[in-house]
Amino acid sequence: MEREEILKKTLTGDIVAFQMLFAEFQNQLKSYLYRLLTDRNEVDDLTHDTFIRAFDKISTFNQDSSLKTWVFKIATNLAYDHLRKSKRWPADAQDQGAVLAIGSEDIQQSFGTVHQTSSAGAYEMKEHIDFCFTCISKTLPIENQVALILKDIYDFQTKEICLILEKTEGVVKHLLNLSRDTLTNVFDHRCALVNKNGVCDQCSQLNGIFNPKQDQQEQRMKLELVKESNKFNRAELFILRTKLVKAIDPLHSSGADLQDIIMRCTRTAIGQVDNFFDQNRNKAD
Repeated sequence: MEREEILKKTLTGDIVAFQMLFAEFQNQLKSYLYRLLTDRNEVDDLTHDTFIRAFDKISTFNQDSSLKTWVFKIATNLAYDHLRKSKRWPADAQDQGAVLAIGSEDIQQSFGTVHQTSSAGAYEMKEHIDFCFTCISKTLPIENQVALILKDIYDFQTKEICLILEKTEGVVKHLLNLSRDTLTNVFDHRCALVNKNGVCDQCSQLNGIFNPKQDQQEQRMKLELVKESNKFNRAELFILRTKLVKAIDPLHSSGADLQDIIMRCTRTAIGQVDNFFDQNRNKAD
C-alpha cells in the first residue's frame, strides 16, 4: 500500500493505517520527549496519550504540515502541561547528582549493577556528553528548549517549529539564537573538554570509574570536541556538540540504561522526585 493511500485511510479514521504512519517517527518522538521529560515512564505515558489524542483529532488534520509535525505539536503541548509543574534545572544539576551518588553506597551499587548486568549498561563518554546536553538544555525556558532541540537535534525546519510552538518566524529565530548563546556560555564555563578551566569533568571521571583499564586521555582525544577545543571557536564547538548528540538515541544506545539511572539520581538530587529508590525502573522499549 502506497503512503498516500495509507494517509487517506488514516483521515477516514482507520486506526491501523494511523498506526503505520505513527510508527515511522515513534522512536524519534519518544527520544524527543525523553530529552524534555528525562523520565522513561513519563515518556511512555505521553507517547500513548499523544497517539490517542492525535487519532481522536485526526479529522482536524488539514495537511498544512506533515503528519509528523502535527503529531509533534500535540506531543509538545502535552509535555508543556507536564513541565509547567516543574522548575527549570540549575546548571549544576549534574554536580548535585554526583554529590548524592558519592554519599550513598546504595545508589553507587545500583549504578554498578546496571553497568554489569544490563545489555545497555555500557559507559561511553560521548553518551554522557549527550546526557549533559539534556541536563543543560533543561536550564532553558520550555519554549526555548523545545525550539533548540527540534531544530538542532531533530532537524525540523524553522517553519515547522513555528507551527509546533505557534510562534512567528522572527520569534522562533530569536528563541534559537538566545538558546544557543545561553548554552554555549554554560558549556564554555563548565565543560573541561572544551575549556581546561571548566568546572566539570564528569564524563572523564565516570569513564575512569566504569572503564578503569581504558586510557582516559586517549578516549578524550578521540572526541572531536577535544580535538577542536584548541581552536576554541565557541560557536563551532557548540555545533560539534549538537552533532554528537544528534547521533545518539538516549533510549536505545549501548549505555541507555546506565545513563538513565544516572539521570534518575540527578532528578532526585535537585528535588524533582523525592526518593531515588521509589522510581520505577522501566527499560526502554
